Amino acid sequence: MFPDLAPILWHSFGTISALLQEIVAIYPSLSPPQLTAHASNRVCNALALLQCVASHVETRTLFLNAQIPLYLYPFLNTVSKNRPFEYLRLTSLGVIGALVKMDDPDVINFLLSTEIIPLCLRIMETGSELSKTVATFIVQKILLDDMGLNYICATAERFFAVSTVLSNMVTALIEAPSARLLKHIIRCYSRLSDNARAREALRGCLPTALRDNTFANTLKDDQVTKRWLSQLEYMMNNVDPNVQQQQQQQQQQQQQAQQQ
Repeated sequence: MFPDLAPILWHSFGTISALLQEIVAIYPSLSPPQLTAHASNRVCNALALLQCVASHVETRTLFLNAQIPLYLYPFLNTVSKNRPFEYLRLTSLGVIGALVKMDDPDVINFLLSTEIIPLCLRIMETGSELSKTVATFIVQKILLDDMGLNYICATAERFFAVSTVLSNMVTALIEAPSARLLKHIIRCYSRLSDNARAREALRGCLPTALRDNTFANTLKDDQVTKRWLSQLEYMMNNVDPNVQQQQQQQQQQQQQAQQQ
């Protein structure tokens, strides 16, 4: 309701420091897990104000330069499934989600320099449906940036860490479908297929459930996601000419080596 709240929060004396004190004060309750609902709610209110700062064009860069997202990572690193912890993780993800929504390369560059991808991957495997959805959205937005896509596809280890989690999620969705979560998963796969090396790897590890009509009923009203899935199927069924040429050259080199 008040569009200039973020600059006022940032520039008013002591306000951000007070919000960070609220966050740091509950660190001792994280391990061993002793977080109460009241304490969780209190810090989530502070996080909601920080999300406001993260979303505003005037304060977003200042927010990143101060490395404030790092104060949230201990919350994302928790594994307790109790409601106070789940609420805390979800609200923390909301702050990171607000950052990546801006499609700002500086945000992606900052996040790639931190441990956000491993943290999101673990939440994608073990969190509640809502936490999984927000964590997958964050990974999706990182992938949609060229720098993020190149980072994840730069090594086989990174690619397979992401693709394995996505595959496990698809398997879980067969039993308990979620159209919203499936949409983000398919978009991640679709974007990975834009990278030539990742595309070749996906041909061997893309879940069968995405190749047949397993989720036809789940996606029946979502034309956008069905289009992404069709694009993914097309990419999987058509060999990249450059990759094909490289493979032929490798085969020729191997044959020459054997003849020698």
